[in-house]
Amino acid sequence: MSAAAAEPGGGAPSTAPVSPGAAAGPADPSAPRISRTVGDDGRASIRLSGAWVLRALLPQAAALRRQLLLHARDVQALWDLRPVQTIDDAGALLLWRCWGRRRPRLLLRPEQEPAFANLSPVAPSPPPTPKPDPLALIAVFGQRLIALREHLLDIVLISGHLVLDVFHLARQPARIPWREISANIYRTGTQALPIVALVGFLVGVVLSYLSSKELQAYGANIFIINILGVGIVRELGPMLAAILVAGRSGSSMTAQLGVMRVTEELDALSVMGISVTQRLVLPKVLALAITMPLLVLWCDTIALIGGMLAANWELGISYREFLHSLPATLPQSNLWLGIGKGVLFGILIAVIACHYGLRIKPNTESLATGTTESVVSSITIVILVDAAIAVLFSPVGL
Repeated sequence: MSAAAAEPGGGAPSTAPVSPGAAAGPADPSAPRISRTVGDDGRASIRLSGAWVLRALLPQAAALRRQLLLHARDVQALWDLRPVQTIDDAGALLLWRCWGRRRPRLLLRPEQEPAFANLSPVAPSPPPTPKPDPLALIAVFGQRLIALREHLLDIVLISGHLVLDVFHLARQPARIPWREISANIYRTGTQALPIVALVGFLVGVVLSYLSSKELQAYGANIFIINILGVGIVRELGPMLAAILVAGRSGSSMTAQLGVMRVTEELDALSVMGISVTQRLVLPKVLALAITMPLLVLWCDTIALIGGMLAANWELGISYREFLHSLPATLPQSNLWLGIGKGVLFGILIAVIACHYGLRIKPNTESLATGTTESVVSSITIVILVDAAIAVLFSPVGL
């Protein structure tokens, strides 16, 4: 390889060594070459020529890298890339790394500049400091109110459709979806008995055990029957059953309707003229309205059995005494209040679960979000309604 000319503006070169890195030889004019000349002012000029592209660099990449690192030690050297035929990102990256990730004194043609533009270190601009918005909290509150209004309107709309469907089916009993109702009763009632019994039993044992410790200090052991009777039948039984059903059956209802939305089955039912609320929502609402009071009675019974066992262990109250004193200490109105709560909670859970299921968009992320919101909303509404009922019916049964 012949030595390149001296850098522009300088004198005649004092030395013109031939670069040893041109492994392809002079027969290949497109092979990448490196030459170094020194001008009269003592400054070196490194000239690159040939094609600095990936295909041409691969056969002699190691040798070229060694030469580039050797020449890069001279920080005052001028790098002349104007004779280079073509250069791609691979060639520019090789030079950039050998230069120590900094840009030396460099001569380029205008069309070569883009290859090095993205390699120059750019100081990251600081993120803009957000200005505090004094109305941000009001805006968030307004958005939540609007979202709540939309949910309430949708629930009212579903409730209206359910009322119309009930009147329609009352006039045409042959069209009542008995199979769907019975299937939902089995899924929400029969299959929920084990978990409701387990939780009810443990809660009854814990409540009786903790209460007995305090009653023993005052010698009021017999009042454990009052505490268990009123606490479980009036409050804990309906609440536990509702929370378990909301987490188990409510989420299942939302997910079922959500999957039907994702697979476009709901759209297919609408196209065929089949009422979605009549065939899908109404059976679920009726099923939970039937199974919830039964689950409440089941939960009350198992919880009282657990409380009775704990009272016998801790306070020595016999089973016969417990069962004999329970009806006298527990007014019948508490039982009917608990059953009424069960019916109301079942309808609320089913309507809220179906509401969120019908709102799901045809994607998996919306399905997961809708199921979570359904469970959280159902449990929250159940607790709020239970608190309101406790205040309204506080004189009843006490």
